[in-house]
Amino acid sequence: MTDDQIWLPLRQELDRWQQAGRRARLWLRDDDAIEPTEALESLLAITGQASVPLTIAVIPASTGEALAKRLLRENHILVAVHGWSHANHAGPEEKKQELGRHRPADLVLGELRDGLVTLQGLYAPRLVPMLVPPWNRISAELIPLLGAQGFDALSIFGRTTADSPIRLLNTHVDVVNQRGQRGNRPHADLVAELVAELKARFSRDDEPVGILTHHLVHGPSEWKFLTRLFEETGKHPGAAWMSARDLLD
Repeated sequence: MTDDQIWLPLRQELDRWQQAGRRARLWLRDDDAIEPTEALESLLAITGQASVPLTIAVIPASTGEALAKRLLRENHILVAVHGWSHANHAGPEEKKQELGRHRPADLVLGELRDGLVTLQGLYAPRLVPMLVPPWNRISAELIPLLGAQGFDALSIFGRTTADSPIRLLNTHVDVVNQRGQRGNRPHADLVAELVAELKARFSRDDEPVGILTHHLVHGPSEWKFLTRLFEETGKHPGAAWMSARDLLD
């Protein structure tokens, strides 16, 4: 299958949105930032060149001035809180979690509050008071308590639920991970997932489609996919890349 054949379904779906006089809302979230790296430079370059707004989930306990100085030079970047230290507290037979039931809720919430305060000090107006749980997992008991810690929104993976006690801005297509596979995901599979999300919203456009990236583990396949994705969507009248702040406002 050629590249054009791989991307044709997305083009056709966006054409459908255009013909209906509508624009599919897209947003981009990248996880696990700590410090400036060559991989981060690549991400900043391709999103900047494509004018795609990017929200970077930063790990508060491990970051500092170096990353802040670099990101504050980019006008298309917002920052969210990526847990506290991205430490796994789950048992060996469980899925990894930092924000699970393995520790007292007061302790976990205190760390999250410290993380928000830390990033507020580093990023000021660039910070979105949105929590991005490490591994996209958080105990259900903690979610109603996030607002009291200063968070306005939560971003995990999967379609939102109507009864959430806090605003959700989720991601839906993970460029790197799927069912145990890490990296080198077939581009045809990624396009198919994106098209499926768009089709689900055509009749009920109740939430934007979030693309999730992890710059530190990207290889040539991931960079190629993102570059082509931005080319296909950036100037298409049926699509609109939006910032997390605009979507939450």
